[in-house]
Amino acid sequence: MTEKMTGITEKQNKFGFVVRPDANKLEIKKEVEQLYNVTVLDVNTCIYAGKNKSRYTRAGLIKGRTNRFKKAIVTIAEGETIDFYSNID
Repeated sequence: MTEKMTGITEKQNKFGFVVRPDANKLEIKKEVEQLYNVTVLDVNTCIYAGKNKSRYTRAGLIKGRTNRFKKAIVTIAEGETIDFYSNID
């Protein structure tokens, strides 16, 4: 839930999910429809590459890498919505 994704959700009725890298659009559509009881009109996916990171500490230079992941942006039917905060106590 980023600021950018919240803006897209409010204006265009699109929701973002981090999904398994091997999941295809049909599988993503089926899962979202089952989990949230909505009608999915469109699914767009993008794969983000991991990035090299380094930082200087007292112990010296530490190098690492961020994980790669796949993101799906799902467009749902007009008038329907997904409430992510309903199950938080």
